[in-house]
Amino acid sequence: MVLLSNTKILITGGAGFIGSNLCEHFIAKGYKVVCLDNFATGHRHNLDAIIQNPNFTLIEGDIRNLADCQKAVEGVDYVLHEAALGSVPRSIKDPITSNDVNVGGFLNMLVASRDAGVKRFVYAASSSTYGDSVALPKVEDKIGKPLSPYAITKYVNELYAEIFSNSYGLETIGLRYFNVFGRKQDPNGAYAAVIPKFVMQLMKHESPVINGDGNYSRDFTYIDNVIQMNELAMTTTNPEAVNTVYNTAFGDRTTLNDLMKYLKEALTDHDDAIANVEVVYGPNRAGDIPHSLASIDKAKNLLGYSPKFSMQNGLKEAVKWYWENLK
Repeated sequence: MVLLSNTKILITGGAGFIGSNLCEHFIAKGYKVVCLDNFATGHRHNLDAIIQNPNFTLIEGDIRNLADCQKAVEGVDYVLHEAALGSVPRSIKDPITSNDVNVGGFLNMLVASRDAGVKRFVYAASSSTYGDSVALPKVEDKIGKPLSPYAITKYVNELYAEIFSNSYGLETIGLRYFNVFGRKQDPNGAYAAVIPKFVMQLMKHESPVINGDGNYSRDFTYIDNVIQMNELAMTTTNPEAVNTVYNTAFGDRTTLNDLMKYLKEALTDHDDAIANVEVVYGPNRAGDIPHSLASIDKAKNLLGYSPKFSMQNGLKEAVKWYWENLK
């Protein structure tokens, strides 16, 4: 499906890690892009490359404010909803704020999108929705009980999206992200994701702390695969492909011990001393699931998804970016 250059996309959370990568991608393709962000976790410098582009509009606002959402969706064809408060530990520490943003803000965006006649609402769902299900690989229609407030909020998003599809005819597609990593992911702060956090510690010759014995595994997913999924979800003309959810992953899993090995290998290309940095092991984190592996068959079959970056290839790209930009 070829969209005209005057197609307008709203990307909520557009100054964040995933959102800013999506903004850059769609600006480069000639779309008009609106970014809505309150900069609670996003960064203005993530938008430096596009902030002066005439096709880019930045709205500083909060999805918890319905008026901000209504302003952002004016004249918009498609919404890519990335705005959320991530992190399982953050949600355990402060469930009220996570719920306000991830559920209340999500509902505001659905209402605003419905009222503005948005063609399709694509949103960031989460692999945390699989909860205590031990089945591997994870298949979209088989989930367990949530293990954290964050997981509850992301599951509620899926329920609300389905209701808005059924009750109001708003086309929705949820993308269950599996441990996304890559350029622009913030290595700082108490709730930094594991890969950028480990990279920064290793570059400083500080000992990274692995939660547990390092045998927990994840389906680490490079950012470019996630961009591909968002574009496919936004542009698909297959009627069977909408009003549903998809795993957004590579379809392979890596233990934390192997992740550390790969990171050291990639970083020693830049600094030999990193090979000798000691790794420390700590307790498991509350709310963490032991293993995560996605089936991506549904996305392949209905959307034509074909991820280009394996975990190791993506890791090389990510490490290169961190070394060049944050060293």
